[in-house]
This record gives sequence, C-alpha cells and structure tokens, in this order.
Amino acid sequence: MSVNEVYPIIWIDDHVRLIDQNRLPETYTLVDIRYVHDMAEAIRTMIVRGAPAIGVAAAYGMYLGARDIQTTDPATFLQQLEAIAQLLRGTRPTAVNLFWAVARMLKTAHETPGSVPTRKLALLEAAKVINTEDIQTCKAIGDHGLNALLNYSSPLRILTHCNAGALATAGYGTSLGVVRSVWRAGRLAMVYADETRPRFQGAKLTTWECIQEGIPVTLITDSMAAHCMQRGLIDVVIVGADRIAANGDTANKIGTYGLALVAKAHDIPFYVAAPLSTIDFNLVDGSQIPIEERQASEVYQLGSITLCPQGVKFYNPAFDVTPAPLITGIITEYGVYQPDGLKSLSGQQK
Repeated sequence: MSVNEVYPIIWIDDHVRLIDQNRLPETYTLVDIRYVHDMAEAIRTMIVRGAPAIGVAAAYGMYLGARDIQTTDPATFLQQLEAIAQLLRGTRPTAVNLFWAVARMLKTAHETPGSVPTRKLALLEAAKVINTEDIQTCKAIGDHGLNALLNYSSPLRILTHCNAGALATAGYGTSLGVVRSVWRAGRLAMVYADETRPRFQGAKLTTWECIQEGIPVTLITDSMAAHCMQRGLIDVVIVGADRIAANGDTANKIGTYGLALVAKAHDIPFYVAAPLSTIDFNLVDGSQIPIEERQASEVYQLGSITLCPQGVKFYNPAFDVTPAPLITGIITEYGVYQPDGLKSLSGQQK
C-alpha cells in the first residue's frame, strides 16, 4: 500500500472510518465510528492520534453527536450540542486542534440559519471541509519546509521525533510531510526516527509510513540522538507540535525539549512543522500549556511484560514544552516564521 493511500480518517456514507493506530505495525485494522461516545473513546485511547488528526476526528464527532439529538427546537439543539462539545474537549487536554475544531463546529451550528436538520447538514459539510483543508494544509507545509531546507547542503539527514506524518493528520503529515516533500524532490539521504518512548510512535508509526513509500529510515532509541549528532549523522531536526503558544513555545511529544537542547549544543537547526490551527494565540507562553499525564502502565508495561519491580512510583507526562529560543523556525501553511513572528498570523486563523 502506498502512503498516498493512507488516510487515517475518512467519511463513508453515514459514518467515520479510522485506522486503528494502536495496532500498527502488526496489523492494519479499520474501525468504524457511528456515535460520538465511540469517537471520544477513540481519541482518548489513541486509536486516532496526532493533533491535526484529533481535530478532524473531533469535527466529525460533533456531527455524529448532533445527528442523534432528538429535537426540532434550534435553541435546545444548540444547548445539547454544547454538552457534546464538552465531552470531546475532555478527551485530550494538550492538543489545541481539538478545541479549535470543536469551536469551529459550534460556530457553524450557531451561524447557520434555519431548522435543526439544516444545521445538522451544515455540520457534516463543515467537518468534511476541515478534513479536506487539513490535507491541503499539510501539503503546503511540506512545500514551505522543502524551500526552507534548500538553504542546506543535500542530500539531507533528518531526525524526527514521534509521528507527525499522514497518520497524525488527515493525510500527508506535518514534520513527516516536510520529509516526504524533501524525499520526492530527491534531496533526502536518510530519516532518523526516534523510537519515542513510552508509546513508541516513532518506532511503530513513523517507520511504517516511511517503509510504505520507500523512504530510507533508520530507527534509533531516544537516548541515541545526542550520539548521532556528535558523530555528524544529523543535518536538521524537524518535529511536529500539539500546541504552540503565541511566543512560539511549543508543546510536543515528551522528549522533544531534550532533543532541542542537544541540537542547540551541536549547532543543528531545529524546526517545528505545524498548521496554524495548532497555534494558541490565547496563551502568552508555554507555561500556560496544559500537559496531559497518562496512565502509569504505558511506562512500566510492554505488552504483557512488566519492566520494573513492584513498589516503583511513576511519572508519565505525554508532552513537554520546547522554549522558543531553541527553535530555528516554525513551518506553517503560510510559510516559515521565526517564533516571535507568529503573532502576525493571528488574523488568518478561522
């Protein structure tokens, strides 16, 4: 299967179809979602994951919930839709795309005149638009990233962390979208993929995507990144993002901050690739970004194997925040920006 055919979220007739990312790379499994509670659980349990993909899934979740509201009174409909929005907001607190998509869907419901059935139809169309826009956005990010990397000698050796590819979006990807564009332009030598403990998204998902398209990829453990930089194996680091504050501070998968520090120590450029919807202009800096903490079993268990003795305490933050001064540039669908230049984009956000 070509990665061009990999779309983790698609609308089919009357329901949403997701790729179950918890089961990759062992099995390629599709999950059909018809109810908002099932969509909320799919987001919470990371059947669907990656900030842009979560936003698209939440948009469809809003429609699925709206479809089941049994009232003809617009005011009652809007009141019940807010409860659905709150259910979805509670699934993953760090990924701002989720909140952005939910707010956009609520705005559509409020601004669409007419009957409840008319508003429901408008919500489905709005979710489809968000889906299509995300794919177009990722391709634009890929193009802008390629142009930015033309300043460096090629072929390039790119290090990435976690998975911000087609699986983390509606298709094509953000940081891996840049990699994909560089590869298709004939300017890529190798992708180095951090395994990304504790859920191994780099090992399981990023490498899977690369293999589908024939992109050369080398898997390393998270602790090998500094060594690889010291040995001159890495030319540039590109990562995705789950939320970016107005000053450019960026929350991404745990381990990203340390990667940025090491890249700075070795004078290696460090880029963040993310759509405008990932920027939270309401937050002054990264200290205001909520950090999701996940269950301890992700740390102490690997399948059926327990990795440590009983009595150990656990700490499992899913994300960390990379300060803006460590970031070379933020690649968006509108171009590449210095972190302190993001505020110029605030008027573009839908």
